Amino acid sequence: MKGSTFLTQLEGEYQNTLDIKGFSQMMKDPSYCYKFYWLEALVQLILEGKAEATFDEIIDEMIANAWYSVNEFHIHLSGMVLGEPRDGLERSITRLRDISDLPANASKAEIKAALWEHNDGVKTEKTQLTKMVPYRALAGFFPPDKVEPKNWNSEKWMAFYIGAFHQNIVKLPYTLGLESGLNRKVHFDPEWSHFVQDNSVAILGWIQYEKVKWLQNNNPEVPGLVYKLTPLNEKARKLDHVRGLWNGIFEVSPVLDVFTGKLLEKGKYDVDHFIPWSFVMNDELWNLMPMNSSLNSSKSDKLPEWDPFFQRFADNQYLMYNLVYKLEGIHILFEKCTRDNLHSIWANQELYLPGNSREVFTEILNKNMRPVYDSARRQGYSIWLANVS
Repeated sequence: MKGSTFLTQLEGEYQNTLDIKGFSQMMKDPSYCYKFYWLEALVQLILEGKAEATFDEIIDEMIANAWYSVNEFHIHLSGMVLGEPRDGLERSITRLRDISDLPANASKAEIKAALWEHNDGVKTEKTQLTKMVPYRALAGFFPPDKVEPKNWNSEKWMAFYIGAFHQNIVKLPYTLGLESGLNRKVHFDPEWSHFVQDNSVAILGWIQYEKVKWLQNNNPEVPGLVYKLTPLNEKARKLDHVRGLWNGIFEVSPVLDVFTGKLLEKGKYDVDHFIPWSFVMNDELWNLMPMNSSLNSSKSDKLPEWDPFFQRFADNQYLMYNLVYKLEGIHILFEKCTRDNLHSIWANQELYLPGNSREVFTEILNKNMRPVYDSARRQGYSIWLANVS
């Protein structure tokens, strides 16, 4: 939801008591992504009925909210500089990951328990997050000429200023206590809390919209980014028809495992993605292969080495393609994949058209898959060193 639309919808009811226009500026011109996670965490804590929270509690909420995107999908919150994450929230997450054994799909409760256990280990990264955003997030409420640039760097002065502004000029969504460091409290204004509770769906939708725009700009090569912000239901992935297709192929032809070079057995293989699903976020037929079940878990979301495995993968794809146009039964099984596994324009208009030679088929597959593979590598996906001896 765009900020202007959000403002238009809400300002009529609240314009006499709350500065909705100032509120709509809370995510304007961010320097780092954690500004979005800051506001999102405040909204979630207000919805839990809290009247106040420490910086420590809010930052823990932010880390829990961003954990899955950073660890499962290698999303960079604000880009990279010299190989290091620019965003302090991403640095906090990677630090906790490095000192704990938390999996990428850890629950919010598990993440917060690990933060408690490793408090000293992440304190430096968390403290850095308290320096600017808690104050600058309110900048849209202040007249431009009322806060000098040097004052933004004085946390104590800004806490006093925010309190005085709230008391004497315009109510702010929150004020700040005078505690130090991560113990500083954020006090939620009751009227603003009521506003947030009444409009939580619209507000969280607005935050999500702005966050996705920011993240896509900072991860331009990442496909399906909007689906990578929260854990997904694995049952939504649809591979049944692809498995049915390969089962049909096993009935009429031997099929070699891409990684071991050994014969696969019907019913004793997994259907997996050559380029990890967590990057492509789809179950397109051109990226799927039968593989040894015992190797699948070790491959996980890693990239196989391009050479020699891509050529072997392409050979299996061509075997499937060739049988689709030779045998009516295989063609019927192929057509059943249309709804769930055949959406890519290039695959429908080039790859799976009849008449391709092995060389042409392989070249089409290579020219379309290699850029996706290279993008995943640049995003931080590691290479799987297949142990197939």
